[in-house]
Amino acid sequence: MSRLLSFPNPVNEVAARTVACGVVVLTLLAISLRSPIVLGILCYGFWARVLTGPKLSPLGQLATRVIAPRLSAAPTFVPGPPKRFAQAIGAAVTTGAVVLWATVGWTPAAWLLVVLLVAASLEGFAGYCLGCTIFRWLIQFGVVPETVCEECSNLDARYRRLSAGT
Repeated sequence: MSRLLSFPNPVNEVAARTVACGVVVLTLLAISLRSPIVLGILCYGFWARVLTGPKLSPLGQLATRVIAPRLSAAPTFVPGPPKRFAQAIGAAVTTGAVVLWATVGWTPAAWLLVVLLVAASLEGFAGYCLGCTIFRWLIQFGVVPETVCEECSNLDARYRRLSAGT
């Protein structure tokens, strides 16, 4: 059971960005179609990835086993804990959107999904993980112990490498 309920560390950044692009597509579908079914799929996917990494996530499986290996980009590995934290934020946002949809209607849920759309777009298209940045701040402020992810306390160097194209 502990193997099932685990998250990879390190994480293939190419696969993570592929998942983020999939989240962008699903979020756009959910908003444009006003579809609680697509919203439910999004919500399930985030919870599956938080709890098991890509193991029980259809989008995670597609990204890690099919799409990422076929891309020309070489795998780059990054720490897993901030990526799990980012997935947890996605789970919270989509769960909040489900609750809003069920209680007050689609429009407030859609506005919450716009937040998800922005964060997933930053990750998928620019390689900037908003959740990872928040995770780093939590380490710097002492909310999360540095021992959880020592490499995470200095993500600035990683972002400089990405912006330089190396």
